[in-house]
Amino acid sequence: TNLKRDLYIGVADTMIMFKSKAFTLLFLLSSSSAFTFRHDKAVTASSSAAFALNRAKSQTISPLRHSIAKTYLCMVPPTKEEEEAEAARVNAELQHGERQSALIIQNKGGGHGELGFQLAQHLLSHHSSKIKSVTILQDDACDPAKEPFKSYITDLPEDKVTVVECNLSFEMSQYQLQAMLGGREASFDYVWDNNSKGVEGGSSKAILECAKAWNCKLFTYVSSAGIYKPTEETTFPMAEDTTPIKESAGQAQFEEYAAEIGLPLVSFRPQYIYGPKSNKWDYIDWYFDRLCRDQVLPIPGDGSQKVSLTNSQDVASLLASVLNNEEAAIQTRIFNCGTDDLVSYNEVAALCMEVAGVKEGKIQHYDASLGKAKFPFRLTDFFVSPDRAKEALGWDGPKNKLKDDLEWYFELYKERGGLEREIDFSADDEVLK
Repeated sequence: TNLKRDLYIGVADTMIMFKSKAFTLLFLLSSSSAFTFRHDKAVTASSSAAFALNRAKSQTISPLRHSIAKTYLCMVPPTKEEEEAEAARVNAELQHGERQSALIIQNKGGGHGELGFQLAQHLLSHHSSKIKSVTILQDDACDPAKEPFKSYITDLPEDKVTVVECNLSFEMSQYQLQAMLGGREASFDYVWDNNSKGVEGGSSKAILECAKAWNCKLFTYVSSAGIYKPTEETTFPMAEDTTPIKESAGQAQFEEYAAEIGLPLVSFRPQYIYGPKSNKWDYIDWYFDRLCRDQVLPIPGDGSQKVSLTNSQDVASLLASVLNNEEAAIQTRIFNCGTDDLVSYNEVAALCMEVAGVKEGKIQHYDASLGKAKFPFRLTDFFVSPDRAKEALGWDGPKNKLKDDLEWYFELYKERGGLEREIDFSADDEVLK
């Protein structure tokens, strides 16, 4: 065998070391849970107690889902000579345009939970000249029985998309993460981080250090417009350069560190997101929960406050628009992320009433000083504009409108048991007294 690297895999109470680029290894697990590990072209695994790892040039296996569960991996740090050789190889590939790969780091779910799925689809369908393959590094805390995760296998092309599951909350080193992604030869041109919420803890710093080592062309970070801290002097939509931010926010510190180590950073700050494969439905469900039960809709203030509700497909196209003009993306760095099809709180209520067939909804405005209760949005205006992305990146705007999307949204609401579930309206009663 050709000795190329040292990889350590710890499984349950067993530690195994193997030194081989081409290897076959069979061992017994001390628990019933198994994992699969992506190592270049070939991985086979079973859920039984015994399984084999086999790599051979004649065998090409590209399973869509690679799961790393209850394992500990690390790659021995390279020598200085190996680092220099790897840097030379990566630079040569970049110069000859050989690398055309994307890495998407995807969180376990929530408001941003659908973005990795939509982004992978968009990159392969709209940017195939630059992106030939996509790897999704998926937090294994996700629920694989729910969307969008259950659609990874059915809706993403197996020959172009690889999914690697691991515990992204685990504080790992650069070399452990590199091992999970396929060893020292694994590298990516473009990275989209839709998981990190700060620099310290978890996999965040390892991701940044790997991206730096890969000499990636773009590192695109999915931050949040929630880091904005508007004042009485703030004008809306909130501008990227003039709106104060929470300096202590983890996202702000992440942006600062990524820029400090010299990554080609681009950061997007999205707001409220909905989509057909979402796993967070709170924003619009709040309206249907009340309208479909003949309950009052307590809306703070006069309801004229504007909100940016953006379809996840449009968010994905915005995140991918960095590929339209990479130089401008890096120079500009910070972009607001949302639709310019703004609606007021009252307008969302009217649109939901129309779709649900409610002729006269019970809207009651209340003094915002009483608090939010369970209202899903801010008490005041809190919205952004995508104008900077349109101008600098040539983004051609959203393809979806809330008015049209509410048709399928309401059908999904009913399929999810929205009409039958029990709702606690006691918080509403407090602000309506």
